[in-house]
Amino acid sequence: MTLLLNILWFVIGGGFVAGIAWMLLGLLLAITVVGIPFAVAAFRIAGFAAWPFGRTLVDARTVGEDQIVGTGFANLLWIIFAGIWLWISHVLAGIAYCVTIIGIPFGFAHFRLAAVSFAPLGKRAVDLP
Repeated sequence: MTLLLNILWFVIGGGFVAGIAWMLLGLLLAITVVGIPFAVAAFRIAGFAAWPFGRTLVDARTVGEDQIVGTGFANLLWIIFAGIWLWISHVLAGIAYCVTIIGIPFGFAHFRLAAVSFAPLGKRAVDLP
């Protein structure tokens, strides 16, 4: 069922567009040295945006990684410059999908992406058990 939802999401639910958008944002951020950590986070989220079903985003500390100093401040900068716009687009897409019964799973996927739009640094996508 997860594979079917991921395929439908990628083709008609916005997965292709969301994945490409996060990848382009990552490429744009990678232009500067200061933006490289943000670009790495954007590339990581791009994979999740393209195939979100059967996976979830967790804090890196829950999978055994150490938190990098300054992640909170970096996430604050992210919210100001990119996060709010990504959040708005994912919330609007989620609402539009939830209007129909068939689109509700896709709407919830957009809401999950909206949540990570505020703080992508320090997040990891893990498979659900």
